[in-house]
Parts: sequence; structure tokens; C-alpha cells
Amino acid sequence: MNSNELSRVITQRVACDWRTAYALAADPARLPEWASGLADGALAREGEGEGERWVATTPGGRAVLRFAPPNEFGVLDHWVAPAGVPEVYMPFRVISVAPGVCELQLTLLRQPHMDDAAFAHDAEWIARDLRALQALLEAPAG
Repeated sequence: MNSNELSRVITQRVACDWRTAYALAADPARLPEWASGLADGALAREGEGEGERWVATTPGGRAVLRFAPPNEFGVLDHWVAPAGVPEVYMPFRVISVAPGVCELQLTLLRQPHMDDAAFAHDAEWIARDLRALQALLEAPAG
């Protein structure tokens, strides 16, 4: 990786229908089960409708999150505003690739303060979280 890399799409193939993956990943209350970079514990909802936000305790401290509205396109975009830092946009998609198989795709956008090491660290963290989501989605029901 070099400092010219401005974004990276991190993917994870999952053996489940895309709608199932979307439903779980779109539920902010389930984030602590797989998104270690976004939530160390339960999230608290603030507001309703378009003003709805979620407050999370992250590894870096308190953060306010907002999410793309529910949709039929697999768009799971979210915005994260850690305390004292400008809001960060996280494009995230779930796409169908075959019957019963989908792919999670999260685009990491390099932030102005990120050096190569920080960018690589965040990419690895996201990959680990997507693998955790895969394990959750592929776990036997019960």
C-alpha cells in the first residue's frame, strides 16, 4: 500500500441470501455482535425518522452514528462522528452474487490525517469485522 491509495474496497463472500445479510447488518442494535470498530457495547438510539442517530462506545471513545434509510438495494451506508473528529462516510453494500450467496463490500476512504500505517490498520480491522459478520450469518440457526 502507498500514500497514493485514496480508497480500498474490502469484501467478504457469505453463504446466505443477500436479504438475510442486509437485514442483520442494517440493524444497529446488532452492531456489537460483529462491528468491533463501531461498538464495544449496546447502542442508544436518539431521535426518530430522518433525525435518528445512534450513540456508541467505540474503541476510540463515544461516537454518533447515522445510517442510510431502509432500502431494497442492499445499501448499508453509514456515517460515524467520533467525539472531536469530523464525520466519516462509510459506503457499505450487500450484493447478491448467486442464489444463497452474497458479498459484503465496504469502501474505506482514506481520511486526511491517515498515514499508510493507519490506513492499513483500518482496512485490516474492517476485514476482521466483515469476517465476524460472515460467521454470524453462516452460523447454524438455533
